[in-house]
Amino acid sequence: MASETATNHQEKALALLKADAGKILKLIKVQMDHLTMPQCPLYEEVLDTQMFGLSREVDFAVRLGLIQEVQGREILGELERELSALHEAFTKKQG
Repeated sequence: MASETATNHQEKALALLKADAGKILKLIKVQMDHLTMPQCPLYEEVLDTQMFGLSREVDFAVRLGLIQEVQGREILGELERELSALHEAFTKKQG
């Protein structure tokens, strides 16, 4: 029973982290769809705050043993790749 509970907590933790990452991804996608200036101070502040918060959530979940470190890196890595794509698309638009 304890093992089942631990597995349930791990699944819930991973689902919550992915949901939070999904919210950030939606913000990135909206910016990509409109190619709104990614250097906008408000955009950068919101996104930086969201990314920092998610990285802290991931770190906490890893320290509790709810997710593996590699899972956390995958979640954050996907968002970082999307951010790079946004900046690249904006740069091309400006060029």
